[in-house]
Amino acid sequence: MIQLLDIAEVIGTVAFAFSGFLVAGSVGLDLLGIFIAAFLTALGGGVIRDIIADKALFAFTNNIAAVLVIVVVIFGIFFKLHRYSEIEKSRFFLLADTLGLVAFAISGAVTGCEAHFNFFGVVLLALVTATGGGVLRDILINRVPFILTHEFYGTVTLVVGIAIYLLDRFATLGFVQITLIFVGGVILRLVAHRYGWHLPVLHRQ
Repeated sequence: MIQLLDIAEVIGTVAFAFSGFLVAGSVGLDLLGIFIAAFLTALGGGVIRDIIADKALFAFTNNIAAVLVIVVVIFGIFFKLHRYSEIEKSRFFLLADTLGLVAFAISGAVTGCEAHFNFFGVVLLALVTATGGGVLRDILINRVPFILTHEFYGTVTLVVGIAIYLLDRFATLGFVQITLIFVGGVILRLVAHRYGWHLPVLHRQ
């Protein structure tokens, strides 16, 4: 729909596939496990989104996403990038991951609006599309999902989903508005990471 969004989604797919590859390598999964983790991270959220919205699964009907994941994994294996866990903390990776997070959140929210979901449905679809793959990956390797413990990662998707729903509700959702939401979401994520913003954490006595 929007060229900017399409580009960001490609970057996000690559970033999430790379994230899955790094995590799988760091916990010692075999080659099959690495491919599964990469695919789950990059495509899992979109699959859940399409199932909920009763749409043809994009991951199973479009070859571009799958090819990108395969290329990323092969590239990572060839250059043995799984040995360099610090790559995941680099500014480039953070930016790419952030672009993907916000783009997929917008994609999920717009899909929810097109399916005439209510407020809860639209916001939930934004969250699931952007973070579902990472949750599936973390469950696979038996660790607490990243979005439940770190920064404003999941919160950014909720903010994006709410903004998309409200604009669609008042029939003012268009190219300019989506672009502003995209930029705002990216800035919010980067600022939250820069200053270490967190939601309150409950501690046991």
